[in-house]
Amino acid sequence: MKIIYDQEVDILNIELTENQIEESDEDKPVVILDYDADGNLVSIEILDASKRMPIPRTVEVDMVG
Repeated sequence: MKIIYDQEVDILNIELTENQIEESDEDKPVVILDYDADGNLVSIEILDASKRMPIPRTVEVDMVG
């Protein structure tokens, strides 16, 4: 998993796999879900991220298990 914040376009992208994106769905006006050819979720894009979270450059990841 890779989390990338692009400050220039203000998008937070959470890449779950490296599979090629075949289809995108704007589930809500600010969230884009990307899927591979088999319908598996590849990534989640959050538009206007700085308006949705305090500081998108500092994302905390907590892995349980």
